[in-house]
Amino acid sequence: MTGFGKSVVQLPGKKITIEIKSLNSKSLDLNARIPSTYREKELHIRNLVAKSLVRGKVDVGLYVESTGEATNTKVNEGVVKEYMKQLETVVSGDVEEVDLLKMAVRLPDALKVEREELDENEFKAILDNLNSALSEINTYRTDEGNSLKTEFELRISNLQRLLEEVITMDVDRLDSVKVRLEKAVADLKVELDENRFEQELIYYLEKYDITEEKVRLKNHLDYFTQALDSEDSNGKKLGFIGQEIGREINTIGSKSNFAPMQQLVVQMKDELEKVKEQVLNVL
Repeated sequence: MTGFGKSVVQLPGKKITIEIKSLNSKSLDLNARIPSTYREKELHIRNLVAKSLVRGKVDVGLYVESTGEATNTKVNEGVVKEYMKQLETVVSGDVEEVDLLKMAVRLPDALKVEREELDENEFKAILDNLNSALSEINTYRTDEGNSLKTEFELRISNLQRLLEEVITMDVDRLDSVKVRLEKAVADLKVELDENRFEQELIYYLEKYDITEEKVRLKNHLDYFTQALDSEDSNGKKLGFIGQEIGREINTIGSKSNFAPMQQLVVQMKDELEKVKEQVLNVL
């Protein structure tokens, strides 16, 4: 969900720049820097941004630069004259009037800022440019999303390939587990009830069975791929599916009891970690 959008509007006497930046976040975290003149419209601006961007750590900046002669800062004549009168009695010696003026304008309340009323036509121009900045950042996010989709498809394809290797290896794994159990019993050098031994062997083989995990993992991988093509915002859904994929991989690893399969599980975890790193970038 990283992105950047910028728009500049030139108005009589001022230039207004709108910048929008976004970073990864599980939800919408919106920070707005808006001059006091437009503060009464902040909620409206926030709602527009939230509706367009949905998720991410978003910074919105509205910057005003004066380009004309007009200013809303005025000299407080009465205060300045009173300061000069008082300074004249305090300062000893001959002091030029201009020097008194320099001292007076530095004192509190020498300058006053007149509140600038919000012009609705001006604010409409700002909203038009805000929408332009939002369009730009969404285009940026869409381009990044297309790159992410390609990355996800590669990682899911790798996981599906590794799962196929696990399925192929599973027959040899169960045979290996069976041989090791039989050897362990033989090393005890005691006579056993064959029927009881077969029952125990079946119990342990069922304990190590990963058929359900293989099926669920395949379904989760297919579901992840389907979610990639969804028209809806599905970043959170992909995160949930990723958690389920990880759960099945972990269970296969804990049940495998077979070094070659555990090596495959490590590779699967590595691929899944790369998916998880990027899921937060998806709306």
